[in-house]
Amino acid sequence: MPQIDQLGESWYFASQAFWLLLVFGAIFFVVGRGMLPKIEAVVDARDAKIAGDLAAARSARDAADAMEAETLSRSNGARADAQALIAGAKAKSGKDSEKLLAKAGREIADRLAAAESDIAAARRSAMAEIESVASDAARALVARLTMAEITAAASTRAVKAQRNGG
Repeated sequence: MPQIDQLGESWYFASQAFWLLLVFGAIFFVVGRGMLPKIEAVVDARDAKIAGDLAAARSARDAADAMEAETLSRSNGARADAQALIAGAKAKSGKDSEKLLAKAGREIADRLAAAESDIAAARRSAMAEIESVASDAARALVARLTMAEITAAASTRAVKAQRNGG
């Protein structure tokens, strides 16, 4: 076979080695020198973008944390101010209530004193009327029982003596 006979010749291997080196060299220069730097540039750009995005996310998170701390601080300050206002309002309302209660207590005491004096006056008036009625009744009874007339002054003295226990 003539194809196999050619294998023995050294120039055939040299031509195959030449073409092999030429094809692999072309592939090396096309892929290694032409395409690989572009791919590396894209990968580097992607890595840089990811690193930039992560840095931006960290700075945004730090800013959000700072805003949250500031908001929390303002909220606590507002809460403390509100508590102070509430305490002040309670104290003021307590003082106002004490003033109103004191005024109401004085008014009640004044009304009570007036009512007691009215009751005492009514009692004196009622006692005077009772003494007058009792005196008139005593005169009428004595006149009916004994057929004797007594004076109004005598019947009044007798009623007063009975009232005072004597």
